[in-house]
Amino acid sequence: MMDKMMDIDLMDEFESPASQKLNMKRPAIVPIDDNHPFDLDAYINTYSGRTQIDRLIFLLPMCPTLAPQAYIMALQLIQKSRDTTQIHQLNQAYDSVLAVDSSLPSLADLPTVEQKWAEDTNSRNNADRQRLEVELKTYSSNMIKESIRMAYRDLGDFYRSTGDFSTSLKHYTKSREFCTTGQHVLDMCMSVLELLLEQRNYAHITTYVFKADAALESSTTIGRTASSGAQSAPPSREKIAAEREKVQTKLDAAAALANLGQGAYDKAAKYFLKLGPIKGLEHWASTIVSPSDIAIYTTLCALATFHRSVIKAQLLDNDNFSVYMEQEPYVREIITAYLSSRFNVVLENLERFSTRHNIDIQLSGHVAALTNQIRSRAIVLYFQPFASIKLDRMSTAFGWTNEQLEQQVVSLIEAGEIQARVDRQNQILKAKETDQRAVLFSRALKAGQDMAAANRKLLLRMRLQQADLTIKVPRSLMHPSEYLQ
Repeated sequence: MMDKMMDIDLMDEFESPASQKLNMKRPAIVPIDDNHPFDLDAYINTYSGRTQIDRLIFLLPMCPTLAPQAYIMALQLIQKSRDTTQIHQLNQAYDSVLAVDSSLPSLADLPTVEQKWAEDTNSRNNADRQRLEVELKTYSSNMIKESIRMAYRDLGDFYRSTGDFSTSLKHYTKSREFCTTGQHVLDMCMSVLELLLEQRNYAHITTYVFKADAALESSTTIGRTASSGAQSAPPSREKIAAEREKVQTKLDAAAALANLGQGAYDKAAKYFLKLGPIKGLEHWASTIVSPSDIAIYTTLCALATFHRSVIKAQLLDNDNFSVYMEQEPYVREIITAYLSSRFNVVLENLERFSTRHNIDIQLSGHVAALTNQIRSRAIVLYFQPFASIKLDRMSTAFGWTNEQLEQQVVSLIEAGEIQARVDRQNQILKAKETDQRAVLFSRALKAGQDMAAANRKLLLRMRLQQADLTIKVPRSLMHPSEYLQ
């Protein structure tokens, strides 16, 4: 039964992050100054594990002024890991920075990894790999399912730590054949999700979220059944509920990141807002996504897709999300300014913290799209109450010049977002006039047509029911003269 419920298809080829890009370009170089503050140490210390190195390598080409510092930090972290291939990725990233700014120190002037460290690490990796493979062969010959499952899991963890992600995925999914309980299947799915999230392989994350959710439901049901017969039933149920909440928080975070990576910003915001307390993320809060990231991602996605009333109810009045917002105080300021129609403050803050947004490995490719959507929705909301308004007034409200505002408004008119026209001579934006009497008559006619159609359907249904009753009258209830005829 478990096999039918949780069939897992092994991917033929592990898709690299490069194959997952959505034609979204990140900026070549981002500014770092008083108007665009960014603290590299504070940013990178909120993470741990491989994501620290990945994020440092990612921001290197965009931040030439921080490149030497980021290079040294990444180098120190790499020497604490088991993946020697990251040295080549780091050197390639720094070479791309040197191609843009030749005034920076060359690789020869910076610290480097000793050859002995690389040799020792590779030697230790080979020894551990051989040991784990021998253990797997031994358990396979003895046909001990639990030991075989754990051996595949350990091999998956090993290949993941050494950077061989395709082999790691194959071992994780292979362990599914030897899972005997729903909890085993859930553990396997969570390991695969961590691997996919680390590599930003968004296409397959949702599939494993669904599989993990089914396994979670199965394991929870079994756990409740087992605890019902125990003497300490209430504590057991509480423990089961707490564990379920932690797993569900991680699954919601994975689904949110997958939707964000694929450009489904409304779905991403909904999943982010479903997250439980920060403690439910456990080690994911540093190895996958930080609470600060969640606050930023949720705010940008919600402002770009949600209505104003929903933003107030789901963001400002949400106790769970308020804990995440405390990690990034400027996020609350953006939301408050948006709700009070101080759109110039919103756009100024988005520009001020654009460096922080653009160097984020998950968000970078979506910053431009999200900012454009927020800007467009702000213009529509501002113009909505007016029949006509001077462009000078609107440009002051948004902190733009008349030319910039006119360009934005014209693009929205062409897209059909604003039903208006621009009077360039008088510098006025006028809403298109509608004949309210004609609109009222058309609504009345449509209401009449809908009512007539509903009545015809009702009469037809009544006739069908009468005909059915006539056909199904039993002979015992008929008068003899009726059925003798």
